[in-house]
Amino acid sequence: MSELIEKPFALDNSCRKSHHPLSVKRDLTNRLNRVEGQVRGIKGMVEKDVYCDDIITQLAATQSALNSVTKVLLEGHLKGCVKDRLENGEEEVLDELLITIQKMMRK
Repeated sequence: MSELIEKPFALDNSCRKSHHPLSVKRDLTNRLNRVEGQVRGIKGMVEKDVYCDDIITQLAATQSALNSVTKVLLEGHLKGCVKDRLENGEEEVLDELLITIQKMMRK
């Protein structure tokens, strides 16, 4: 596993794209909008000198919400992208998946 080479992440420059159904895109967008609102709220709490424990509680809730987004994306990735690429004989997708899982476990 240590021989896996991590490639830099490129926004919109990759030739591969996600192909999520519209319902999944809406769900992900709604979840991310909530996270964005939570982060703005936390920033406001810091600016207003809210009690640290209350801020930490909100941070934990935000991290949980982001983890939920990750789970939805990972499930779609495994059932769609990874499955399709394996069926096409592109076994390098397994190395990419291992790198992704390693990144997720760094938390």
